[in-house]
Order: sequence, then C-alpha cells, then structure tokens
Amino acid sequence: MRIPFNKPYMTGRELEYISKAHSNGHLSGDGEFTRRCHDWLKEQTGCARTLLTHSCTGALEMSAMLVGVGPGDEVIMPSFTFVSTANAFVLRGAVPVFVDVRPDTLNIDESLIEAAITPRTKAICVVHYAGVSCEMDVIMALARKHGLHVIEDAAQGILSTYRGRPLGAIGTLGALSFHETKNVISGEGGALLINDPALSERAEIIREKGTNRSKFFRGQVDKYTWVDMGSSYLPGEIIAAFLTAQLEQAHEITARRLAIWDRYHEWAAPFESDGLLRRPVVPMECVHNAHMYYLLLPSLSARTKFIESLRDKGIGSVFHYIPLHSAPAGRQFGRTHGNALPITDDLSDRLARLPLWVGLEDVMDEVLDAASSALVAAR
Repeated sequence: MRIPFNKPYMTGRELEYISKAHSNGHLSGDGEFTRRCHDWLKEQTGCARTLLTHSCTGALEMSAMLVGVGPGDEVIMPSFTFVSTANAFVLRGAVPVFVDVRPDTLNIDESLIEAAITPRTKAICVVHYAGVSCEMDVIMALARKHGLHVIEDAAQGILSTYRGRPLGAIGTLGALSFHETKNVISGEGGALLINDPALSERAEIIREKGTNRSKFFRGQVDKYTWVDMGSSYLPGEIIAAFLTAQLEQAHEITARRLAIWDRYHEWAAPFESDGLLRRPVVPMECVHNAHMYYLLLPSLSARTKFIESLRDKGIGSVFHYIPLHSAPAGRQFGRTHGNALPITDDLSDRLARLPLWVGLEDVMDEVLDAASSALVAAR
C-alpha cells in the first residue's frame, strides 16, 4: 500500500534509550527504563500500582489470576472484541458470557449486563472500544451490588477518560496495550494497572513466574523462591527503553492523532447527512484519544466495495473483529446471553476503519479524495 492502514511512529529517542539500556548493563526486565515507564503510568492514571507486561494479553491473563477466576466461573464481556479478552479467562477454566453492544459506541450495553449475571458470575470485563469509555458508573454500581470484579480491557484507551477518570484506573484492574497498532507503542507490550492495593504484592509474584524475586532485589528476603502460580509476563529493558521514548511524547502524539480524527469527522459529516454512512459517537462524559476512525456503511456489500475501492487506489482500510460468539472457539468455550447478539452481528458487518497514524497529515487530502470516491462506488 502506498498509504498503509498503520505506520509505526518513532519519536526520535528510541534508539538512544535502547543504547543507554545496553550501556547500563541491564537488558532483562525491571531496570531503569521499566521504572521510568511505571512512574509515568502511575502519575497519568493515579492507580495504586503499575506493572509493565509483555503484552495486553499478558496483563489480562494476570487479571484473571488475581481476581481468582477458576473452572466453572463466568465472566461477562462483549463479543465484539479481540480474542485475548476471552482467552484470558478461558485459560483459567472460566466461561465467557457474551453480551450485545450499544449501537452508538459499540461498547458493551450496560443495560443488558444485570440479566446476564448468574450465581457463577465472577467478573465483568469491559472493553473500551476505539478509546471511548463504556458507561462505567452504571457498570461499577452493578458490580458493587452483586459483589463482582470489574476488569477493564483498555488496550485502546491510553490517555482517554470517563468523567475525568483515566481508562484502566476505574475497575479492580486495567490492561493497556503498546502493540505497534496502538497510539503509544513498543512493538509488542502492555501494562497492568492495579487499582486495588491488596492485589499489588501478588501481582508482582505472578508476573515473576510465581516467585518473590522482587522482594529479594529490594532486600526484603535473603533468597527468593517459588511461592505462587505465575509466568514470565515482564518485558525486557529494550522494550521498556523504546516505550519510555514514546511515553515522553504521548500527549503530543495524542494531539496529532486527534487533529487527524477531527478532520475525518468533519469530512464525513455531509456523507452521514446523505445516509451513506454513520460516524463514530463519543458521549459527552467521554474524552477519547483518537485511537481509530471508523465508518459504519449501510451494508456488508457496501463495506466490501468501499475497502476494495481504497485498496485499488493503494490505500489501506480494514474491517475489525469477527465477533467471538460466532467463532469456533467462542461456540466451544463461551455462551451467548440471550438467543442472539443482533447489534454485534450487524455492526461488525458494516464497520470499516480508515488509516490513522502520525504523519498521515501529509497525505490527508489524497486519502479523503479516495474515500469520497469509494463511498460513491459503494452505493
């Protein structure tokens, strides 16, 4: 593609910091740059503790262990999400219970959650789609009423807020992603946000293969040993060094992405008025981070024609998730609340994502001209 769907952005200090990590003589996890990332994340989110992980997937898997999800438990979540949201709990023997999404934000429909709660329900896992928050006040109230944990899959939500509160720092635990398709990147990478201080010590043990190694390095024990279940969830210092350079410019990156998002939104308004598409919806209580710009086309065939037309012009556009409830593993390991998820099925067929990356500003006119032509072709 001449204009790809995604293009990883470099701030200019990544290689400098990687070289510094090498000169420090510490390339395994939890060195100087990991600490700098932890400090930045804690300051920005206000959570009790942050831990870098090798991926958002890893952070979600740690979350499942920390809240005690086990065989036969149920976890309520949307079906319109990435497979890691469900896999984290399936790996513990739990059953994902898929609930439909709202037609406006594509987030889990909070009005359907309570009816999906059973005596086996252990947690609610919300996904903040496109960096736009779920209706967290209602969801947290439900969780308190029924004694449930709330885990935030905030893979797309760094620097987004709900009523002034950072995403990932509202529920019991939150998970962030720094995959190269996200706003702030390290190639692969993630972070666990711990909002319940009582889970902090066990989180570092799980992250360090079930050992109390962190206590050893702090001088709290004279040797470390295996004390709990766990795995190797921490990233190396090269990843953390790269991420440090990104976090230092996270607000500037977000501002540039928001300018691109706003231009898309203004361009799409007349087409929405003509009934050719529907634009993203951002509720008043939400501040988003311009993680993506998507269009909802009138039908699956229109979406297909739109993406193909852009591809013919050398511009990358993609659709998003195949709903988990319709996937082979989703049918095997999970269940759908109710007979069907009509909103999820409908919107997943019609959604098309447009390129959005720092630097796209230079070719924005070409992208918009091509997208305009593609919309006409998709009628």
